[in-house]
Amino acid sequence: MEIEQIRIILVEPEGPLNVGSIARVMKNFGSTTLVLVNPQCDPLCRDARKMAVHAQDILETAQHHSSLQEALADCTRVVATTARKRTFARPLEFPRTTLPWLLEIDQPTALIFGNEERGLSNAELQLAQRWMTIPANPAYPTLNLAQSVALCCYELFQQSCLAVPETIEEKPATLGEMDAYLEQMAALLLEIGYLYPHTQAARMNKFRHLLYRATPSSTEVDMLRGIFTQMEWALKNNRE
Repeated sequence: MEIEQIRIILVEPEGPLNVGSIARVMKNFGSTTLVLVNPQCDPLCRDARKMAVHAQDILETAQHHSSLQEALADCTRVVATTARKRTFARPLEFPRTTLPWLLEIDQPTALIFGNEERGLSNAELQLAQRWMTIPANPAYPTLNLAQSVALCCYELFQQSCLAVPETIEEKPATLGEMDAYLEQMAALLLEIGYLYPHTQAARMNKFRHLLYRATPSSTEVDMLRGIFTQMEWALKNNRE
């Protein structure tokens, strides 16, 4: 995969100086696809353009989405960044071992960065298959948003020179396809009493993690959805 196709996604960025700096460093290292989710600043304001210097075209062509789920709908591989450990049973990986995974296939992939103050929420992290942290001095491990993006873009640029596209016979399922499957699963499991409303979110996050680790193809997700559709039909006819 070409590095230009990897989406750099910023969730609710607040600082125009950061956004402009990110556009500049993206262009430095060959990344061109910037995605902004509900930005809290004007990415085309004077401050942002000033910091972007000769990368104003990246600001002008940036994609805008109202939600992270919407921005990831057609992606097949997604890495989320976090500076702190979470309570979920998901390992935190490092850029050098994680980012090459985004370069292995010729399908839409994404690297997500959170808000400057809050980072990514637990719900937003659950939308990614892998979680990554940038190792730093434990006495002061917090990096500025633009610095974090710069380090990752540099690593992607270095790895892109070595990456060999993976041969895949079937098209991987997108996150949108997997989300639709999980929604259908949740509705059916609620109907048969396996799930309860108060435990639905936690249990479905476990199913989401399992599905993401399996990296199914679009055909396989369609097959799984077909099973649920048949079960829904059978339940309806039994009731009648």
